[in-house]
Amino acid sequence: MSLAPRAVLVHRRTEYEELMDRHGTHGQAAFFLSSRGRSIDEVVARHERTRQALREVAAAVPLTWRSSRVERADLDRFLFAPEDVVVVVGQDGLVANTAKYLSGQPVVGIDTEPGRNPGVLVRHRSADTAALLRAASAGGRTDDLTMVEAVADDTQRLLALNEIYLGSPGHQTARYRLGPDGERGAGEAQASSGVLVGTGTGATGWLRSLWLERGATASLPAPCERGLLWFVREAWPSPATGTSRVAGRLEAGQGLRLTVESDRIVVFGDGMEADALHLTWGQSVRLGVAGTSLRLLT
Repeated sequence: MSLAPRAVLVHRRTEYEELMDRHGTHGQAAFFLSSRGRSIDEVVARHERTRQALREVAAAVPLTWRSSRVERADLDRFLFAPEDVVVVVGQDGLVANTAKYLSGQPVVGIDTEPGRNPGVLVRHRSADTAALLRAASAGGRTDDLTMVEAVADDTQRLLALNEIYLGSPGHQTARYRLGPDGERGAGEAQASSGVLVGTGTGATGWLRSLWLERGATASLPAPCERGLLWFVREAWPSPATGTSRVAGRLEAGQGLRLTVESDRIVVFGDGMEADALHLTWGQSVRLGVAGTSLRLLT
């Protein structure tokens, strides 16, 4: 007997909730903001819009379905099931934060603040949730967005929708060797501010800024294109370190290998530094196109 679908509502704490945690009362939070030339009214209004969107989404879940909620801070401890339909209620970035924990479940992005968010990943309104859930459970049309993965030599694995960053945890110089996966030899010794490997979805953010800065000839990949771009940030030339490998493109099946030559390097995706891989001297990690994609309902 198959289980009924489960709607998993993903959300994050609002600015107002964070202010209340910090200051204790509405009055104290209002005073803090007013002393800095800001009004709490806008923050409260945005909080109410988010809460209302969550209420509408929760009410639209069919009575025969199961349902659950998870906050962004708890995603790394939440167990998603194959029969889940994931409903992300918030900003575009929250979809990216959620994607790394999924394995093919359909995702519905609900925009809580239309006009304020770009709406690249949160494409829908809360009023349409019921129809969207029916479409998702019936195998409705999705965009299969390419993801990037990092796999360490000790089998640790990390996924990201926008980009993966590798560098020093203390923003010091990272030292490592870099080269194509499968190449004989350890690769080029480098000292830099880190390495960024990004997807077509991430090509509107950090990846694009590096691409523009370098005047790169390689075109930015499209979100569903099975390709990645990578850049080394501020590579330093010295008698012991080189700068001949500072940018490139990876197609499906190709990999970039980094071998650590410093005390520690962290590897994290989509800005979630709290959920990172920690690699030490001599360890290596392979970067490439992930075998799984984010199935985002169109």
